[in-house]
Amino acid sequence: MDKIWLIIQREYLTRVRKKSFLVISLLAPLLLAGTTIAVSKLNSASGPDVVAVHDASGLQVAAHLTDTDEIHFVPATPGTLAQAQAAFEKAKPKQAALLSFPAGFGLDSAKGTQILAKGNVSLNRQNNIRKAVNKAIGELKMARSGLKQETIDNLQAKVDLAAINLDELGGKRNDVGTTTAMAYFLSILVYMFIFIYGVQVMRGVSEEKSNRIMEVMISSVKPFQLMMGKILGIAGVVLTQFALWLVLSWGITTVVMPLLLKNDKPTTTITTNGATVVRPAAPASSPAVAATSPAGDQAAVATPQPGHPFSIWSVLDGLPIGSIIGGFLFYFLGGYLLYSAMFAAIGSAVDDQTDAQQFMFPVTIPLILSYIVSINVIINGDPNGPLAFWLSMIPFTSPIAMVMRLPFGVPTWQLVLSGALLIVGFVGVTWVAARIYRVGILMYGKKVTYSELSKWMFYKG
Repeated sequence: MDKIWLIIQREYLTRVRKKSFLVISLLAPLLLAGTTIAVSKLNSASGPDVVAVHDASGLQVAAHLTDTDEIHFVPATPGTLAQAQAAFEKAKPKQAALLSFPAGFGLDSAKGTQILAKGNVSLNRQNNIRKAVNKAIGELKMARSGLKQETIDNLQAKVDLAAINLDELGGKRNDVGTTTAMAYFLSILVYMFIFIYGVQVMRGVSEEKSNRIMEVMISSVKPFQLMMGKILGIAGVVLTQFALWLVLSWGITTVVMPLLLKNDKPTTTITTNGATVVRPAAPASSPAVAATSPAGDQAAVATPQPGHPFSIWSVLDGLPIGSIIGGFLFYFLGGYLLYSAMFAAIGSAVDDQTDAQQFMFPVTIPLILSYIVSINVIINGDPNGPLAFWLSMIPFTSPIAMVMRLPFGVPTWQLVLSGALLIVGFVGVTWVAARIYRVGILMYGKKVTYSELSKWMFYKG
């Protein structure tokens, strides 16, 4: 154990003292938070897309177009479509699109509507405009039939279905959106970091083998001690990086982001045909083109409403945080140890990184398939179904499948059984990997095949 501890210290200190480790550990959460804040600020500062409306239908469709968070409608220059298009191309500031309702436009055959723009119109912008147009046409049809929107709203049923988990004492409300997002997030973390740090183990072993450092180290320690020390040392690096990210994320989400995102929504000044329109980034409560100024433009002035402090931790309320954190750490470490043993065996068996690809594929297949299948079976299916159960019991798939099930709630006996099977699987895989490792680290200049690897497992000594 003393020799294994020395190897763990060497692997750990060698990696945490690198500048790249400090940069990734300290700056990654800051860069992620900074990018999120910058995107939020830019989106709110730019305001909604300004869309000019040319209505030649005679049905006053433009008067029923209602502003949204994404779209602000303004009247186009009076006259023909060509005149409106010429004014649109010269508009300052730039308008996003020109919406045209032709003279033959009718409520029963709503054809001929066009969106004119400089360049391609994004799918998201088309959908936003289409929703606003459909809503306006629907209002006109209701007015023609004598119906009112209030009547339609009263006839429609709006039932709020609350999912209650009866396994919890007194029943607990189940937020499906938050639970699903947490399942995705945790499974991606496990999938990504097992790959990243497992490959680090393989490359480290392969580099030391190619530099002949192994020959010196084997004279002092056993191959199994060397392999375990390397795997556990890198595991310590992973936990250190997680701890730093957790502390920095907590500080950013509870202190920094609330201060930066609590400001009121900014206003946007739009000038069209000589009239100035001052609007907040929030949607208007009245039709956008119904009330116009003498110049034919809307004059809408609104007071921005104060925002609410942002806190990501409030979103996690109601989730089994204790079991999620504990289960995540256990299954992440268990999955890392299991797969890293196989990656270490691959690194010891090959002389070149290019030769490692043929052995990496069968090792990573269970990891890849468990992620793909778990999404369809657990998230989009039944997280407590028979297939989800067996996926979370098999050691090669349980690190991802069980982590994906944790936010939905897992019976204690299944956690205990799955954890025990994962430990047994890790011990068995480590024994097999160690048999390959002890032969492979001293084997040079030979093209290794699967049959050759199977023979190494039964060599004596």
